[in-house]
Amino acid sequence: MHHISDEQRRIRLARRHLLTPALRTDSPVAVADAVVALHATDAATVFLSVCARLRTPNVAAVEKPLYEDVSLVRLLSMRNTLFTVSEALAPQVEASNARAVAAKERRTFLKHLAEDGKGLDERWLNDTEEAALAALTARGTATGSELSAAVPALRTKITVFPGKKYEAEQGVASRVIRVLAAEGRIRRDRPRGSWTSSQFRWTAAEPRPVLATAEAQAELALRWLRSYGPASEADLKWWTGWGLGQVRKALAAVEAEEVRLDDGSTAWVAPGDTAFEPAPEPWAALLPALDPSAMGWADRGFHLAAEHRAALFDRSGNIGPTVWWNGRIVGGWAQHANGEPVWRLLTDTGLDATAAIEEEASRLAGWVGEARITPRFRTPLERELTT
Repeated sequence: MHHISDEQRRIRLARRHLLTPALRTDSPVAVADAVVALHATDAATVFLSVCARLRTPNVAAVEKPLYEDVSLVRLLSMRNTLFTVSEALAPQVEASNARAVAAKERRTFLKHLAEDGKGLDERWLNDTEEAALAALTARGTATGSELSAAVPALRTKITVFPGKKYEAEQGVASRVIRVLAAEGRIRRDRPRGSWTSSQFRWTAAEPRPVLATAEAQAELALRWLRSYGPASEADLKWWTGWGLGQVRKALAAVEAEEVRLDDGSTAWVAPGDTAFEPAPEPWAALLPALDPSAMGWADRGFHLAAEHRAALFDRSGNIGPTVWWNGRIVGGWAQHANGEPVWRLLTDTGLDATAAIEEEASRLAGWVGEARITPRFRTPLERELTT
């Protein structure tokens, strides 16, 4: 069985995730494909992750594929989480994950409607959705509030979890919009405010090809192995949110190759992907909260020391902004109130690393400009650095 060392895993990460200066690109779509999918729960993360890998980072370069030619699309998909993927990969992600997520969103919402006791049923929901789509088509784009003003049914309120201690009254507009977006019938357009805002406008979406689930899962698994392999079944199961049976079927379908890691465990790579790779030039990176390079595996031991987890993760397992040196997470960063990036190393990396990290911090400050970034998921070190 072929052996792939932890050092080789770090080299692969650097090359395949476009993290060294020599491998940076001019294409945000190429960045998305290199990491398969960009975390998009926090709007700023997409911009920060992409620009860390662009030769010339700037906001407009990311806005164009998101809102003009729509070559990048947001999908509620893996682990019921919002991701941004290339339009070319979107049908596979939709079939392998997003379709099931959308079906669950609809079932859950219909259950809440039934429990409310006002007689709101599937027919009412269908009629409300059609009215919302008609209003959106007529306007071109609209915020949730603007749609509610145009469609009276969206101003309906229901009681969720009636009789429970956490019973609450909720408006239906956000739930209707969430279902329509999950099903790919509408998409997020430019936000109100700056690129860091999550208050999106909405617009109608073009339908995508309908693919078979098993074939789509195999293709997604292969793409993921090429970007993240070697990785274990547990890693792929965690990243996709699939059941273990689905993971094993997908690995078998692509004829994934088993390899041995430094700790003696086994993992998987894409067929034939076992060649030795030379180390790139030394590199540093400041990556945002939830960046794919930090969130791609369940077991991150090859690039993250266990003793650093408490400072860099929140209680739900979300990683905050990280500082990297030659394939390892060595610290964290935040944005000071004056806009400057501030960072702290959690391990001694030497003067060369410090100089490279300072250069990356200056590069980040240069394109972020006057924008202020507060991660949605705050971590202990990020909070400490901002205060």
